[in-house]
Amino acid sequence: MTETLITPLIEQRADPYIYKHTDGYYYFTASVPQYDRIELRRATSIEGLATAPTVDAWTKPDTGPYSELIWAPELHFNMGAWYVYFAAAPSREIKDKLFQHRMYAIRNTNPNPLEGEWEFMGQVDTGIDSFCLDATTFTHKGELYYLWAQKDQAIEGNSNLYIAKMKTPWQIEGRPVLLSKPEFDWEIRGFRVNEGPSVLRRNGRIFISYSASATDENYAMGLLYANEDADLLDPASWTKAREPVFQTCYEHGIYGPGHNSFTYAEDGDTVMLVYHARTYTEIVGDPLWNPDRHTFVKRLRWDEAGMPVFGRPSIA
Repeated sequence: MTETLITPLIEQRADPYIYKHTDGYYYFTASVPQYDRIELRRATSIEGLATAPTVDAWTKPDTGPYSELIWAPELHFNMGAWYVYFAAAPSREIKDKLFQHRMYAIRNTNPNPLEGEWEFMGQVDTGIDSFCLDATTFTHKGELYYLWAQKDQAIEGNSNLYIAKMKTPWQIEGRPVLLSKPEFDWEIRGFRVNEGPSVLRRNGRIFISYSASATDENYAMGLLYANEDADLLDPASWTKAREPVFQTCYEHGIYGPGHNSFTYAEDGDTVMLVYHARTYTEIVGDPLWNPDRHTFVKRLRWDEAGMPVFGRPSIA
C-alpha cells in the first residue's frame, strides 16, 4: 500500500483545536507564536481553514494577572453560548516566576463567534491555587465536565490531569478528581508532564488522549479510556495505556506530535485527529519562542476491539 505523507494544514499554530458546529462550519483556534491573543477562523471544510480569514476575538491586557503567555485556547458551544477556555500568566511585576498560569473563560452569545462581543467571565477556579492550563469541556449524559492539567505540590512533576463537573460553563462543581500523573518512562523525558487532554466518544467508551514529556521531539501522546456507563469521576473507572499511542516519526521527520483535538470529516462520522508537530529538532534559542509547531490533520482509524489506532504523525 502506498503511504501518503502529511504536510501541515496551518503553519505556526500550536495546540490546535478544530470544532465542527451544527451550523455546518468548522471553527479553528490555536496558540499563536506571540502568545498575545485569541485568534479564530471558520470555513465550510477542514481544508478551507488553511486560507480562511482570521479574527482576533480577544487580546491580552498590558498588565495584570492574565497579561502574559496566552496558551492553548479552545472554542466550545456550551449551554447556548460560545466559550473560549485558555490559560494566561500574570505580568512579571506581579510574580517573579514565568510559569504561573491560571485558566480563564470568555463568552459570546452571537450565533457566529467571529462576530458579536466577547465577555470576560474571569478565572475558572479549581480550588487549587497552582499552575494550571489546557482546559477542555465535554457533555456526557446531560452533564458538562471540565478536564484540565494542573500542578500538585505533593506530586512530583509539572502537571497532572484532573476532571470535575461544571455548575456553569465557567464554574466547576465539587472537588477536582485526579485521573493521571506522569509515571511511565515516556511521560517524564525532559519534564514530568501530563497535559493537553482531549475527549472522544466512540464504541461504548469515553477516550481521553493527552500529551506528555518536554515539548521537543520527546513530546508524545497517551490514552485513558472508560466505559461510557461508568462513573467518570471515579478514577477506578479509567484504564491508562502503558505505552504512547502517538510519537515522533524519525523516518519522515515529524517531531513531537501532541496537544491534539478531535473533529469529524465532512461525512459527519469519520474521526479526524488534529495535532501539532515540528519538522526539525535543531531549535535555536528558547523552545518556548520557537514558532514552528504546525497544525496537522489526519484520519483516526480503529482496530477490531473498537480502540483507536493513531498510526504515525507523518502518514495519512
